[in-house]
Amino acid sequence: MPTYQYACPDCGYKFERVQRFTDDPVRVCPECSRESVYRVVSKVAITFKGSGWYITDSRQSSKAAKNGDGNGKAEGEKTADKEPAATAEKSD
Repeated sequence: MPTYQYACPDCGYKFERVQRFTDDPVRVCPECSRESVYRVVSKVAITFKGSGWYITDSRQSSKAAKNGDGNGKAEGEKTADKEPAATAEKSD
């Protein structure tokens, strides 16, 4: 279950509450008992740990970078040539 942060603009009290996704948000401040509490939205820190995450996973291969064509193909690799649509024969 996620932990949500709440704040009361009237008294300045800040607190956290562990709630289900389906639970209604807290409306009443536990400190001043006013109905002005709002949920604080903040950035979420994500850390990938383990042996399956490498810094080079999202980078272009060194062979393609040296080749300079930017299409991700290393030198010597061939691409399949497609026949242009204008010269293709129609079969009826």
